[in-house]
Amino acid sequence: MRTEQEILSLIQSIASNDPRIRAVLLNGSRANDKITPDAFQDFDIVFLVNDLTSFEADPDWINVFGERIIMQMPDSMEIVDDPKNEAANQITYLMLFTDTNRIDLTLKTIE
Repeated sequence: MRTEQEILSLIQSIASNDPRIRAVLLNGSRANDKITPDAFQDFDIVFLVNDLTSFEADPDWINVFGERIIMQMPDSMEIVDDPKNEAANQITYLMLFTDTNRIDLTLKTIE
């Protein structure tokens, strides 16, 4: 199982080496120092990007995070033609990896 530091380093490396990614944010329980860490915490990550098109065009880009058991994309289950729908400006990947780590990654456009 990859350690917390290994996952955070991987996330930082991906964000630093991909010019499409402008900023990376950690949120959720791992960003809250009042939460006692436990084995079930996931990594809630936001990548701020200029445009979602290149990510949508290459669904395999997400493989850089490692081998997955399962992945869900809840935003793809929404009606994205509605401009009031937040899913139109983001892509979310809920990933469970073979080493039992979980990353909930949201790509959001900078607006």
